[in-house]
Amino acid sequence: SLRAERCIALTGTPVENNIGDLWSVQEFLNPGFLGGVTRFKQEFFIPVQVQRDEAAMERLQRLTGPFILRRLKTDRAIIQDLPDKLEMKVYCPLTREQATLYAAVVQQAEAVLEGIEDSMGRRGLILSTLLRLKQVCNHPAQFLADHSPVPGRSGKLARLTEMLEEIQEADERTLIFTQFAEMGHLLQRYLQEHLAREVLFLHGGLSKTQRDRMVERFQNEPAGPPVFILSIKAGGTGLNLTRANHVFHFDRWWNPAVENQATDRAFRIGQSRQVEVHKFVCLGTVEERIDELIERKRSLAEKIVGSGEGWLTELSTTELKDLFRLRAKA
Repeated sequence: SLRAERCIALTGTPVENNIGDLWSVQEFLNPGFLGGVTRFKQEFFIPVQVQRDEAAMERLQRLTGPFILRRLKTDRAIIQDLPDKLEMKVYCPLTREQATLYAAVVQQAEAVLEGIEDSMGRRGLILSTLLRLKQVCNHPAQFLADHSPVPGRSGKLARLTEMLEEIQEADERTLIFTQFAEMGHLLQRYLQEHLAREVLFLHGGLSKTQRDRMVERFQNEPAGPPVFILSIKAGGTGLNLTRANHVFHFDRWWNPAVENQATDRAFRIGQSRQVEVHKFVCLGTVEERIDELIERKRSLAEKIVGSGEGWLTELSTTELKDLFRLRAKA
């Protein structure tokens, strides 16, 4: 109902959840240009999102391309002095305890999944199972929530500790992102004791004054805390943390656009060193399978304009069982 001669949409993530996002933006800019919701779903959404139809994807790109002006900070024609970003996967094995807990969660979920008919109940079960499996992959103490000892029980934590020791020797600074507040607290306590240095943790329970003070100390104190843990929801946007040149994603978000925004706390204008991004993945688990899915979906979405998200709850029961299954290499 807004009347205007010109309409402009400004976004860093034109496709965040699925290509339906793109329809919403185009409908605001050029009402009717991509047809109504039903027509768009038939012509583009189902062929591109579900059937992986390259021709439909190229047709959508051709239609929307003339109305999109995209600028990337990685484009040397735009910014000449931003250093490179090096992304790498860090594959971690499970400990025996983690593997036992993981297998038990999968067994329980499969038993319930077979008998569930309600679609909302099924969706809830899938999401809660994914959540529990990610907690097991992080650390048994997070999953069990029993305040039990931390050392020697998590493949991810063992690898993180090794890498942080090397980074500390080089006198460089690090950001660690996790989506779990309880994991952030667990990491903070353990790393402070192990590294014998103060470790910051920014999460949603802090005031703006507390957050600003943490950022100020990390960025500007010469002998300030070398490790900054951040909740991906509270610290994934809006912060300038270019003092760090290492970024760890301890547990993976299902949405590459969200992960990239978090990485961009360090990889932004003002950064003078190469940024190394370490994405932790537990071998032989749902994390490795979802990582493969995300890579496929990311390439699909980026051919249009943005970054996509895996539609995990839309998978069939057979596909879900394969997704959850614990493989021997774990």
